[in-house]
Amino acid sequence: MLIRRERPSDDAAIRAVTAAAFATVPHSAPPVEADGVPGEATLVGWLRSDASWIPELSLVACLGDDVVGHVVCTRADVDGAPALGLGPVSVRPDHQQRGVGSALMHAVLGAADALGEPLVALVGDPAFYSRFGFVSGSSLGIEAPDPGLSPYFQARPLSAYEPSLTGRFRFAAPFDALEAAASGGGSGH
Repeated sequence: MLIRRERPSDDAAIRAVTAAAFATVPHSAPPVEADGVPGEATLVGWLRSDASWIPELSLVACLGDDVVGHVVCTRADVDGAPALGLGPVSVRPDHQQRGVGSALMHAVLGAADALGEPLVALVGDPAFYSRFGFVSGSSLGIEAPDPGLSPYFQARPLSAYEPSLTGRFRFAAPFDALEAAASGGGSGH
């Protein structure tokens, strides 16, 4: 397996992997486009066209020429200070439980650290993400963007992290657009 930066030619494969990975997940975002794919697949495209996009932090896992996984971190902030939001992370269902997701997580965290980023945050299962060094955001003084997400909001300090980095976390704008579109508040993008 090779972990590498995504290429423009990977767009369709990343969308397919993300759609397949989230198709049976109970908490996935509802479709917001006519093709009926889970909202996470649409979100990746929205992120790619947003100012928050960091090309060095969109990685794919490949077996031969096949893209079997994807992870992305985008620009976020903690009360205006730079940080990263992680997600979605997707592995094609026929390659799950084989270490692909873990390899992607380690690679993107290492890449973010190498870029001098201070912190990566996500919303996910604490039991799963703790293995990658994620802790409750509130334990670092970082508030979830929505208080309802607090039990699942986690942060991972990197080498450039300073404990003075506290406040409310804000994901890139496409995350809000997805939430609005999924709740019927507009087309989102």
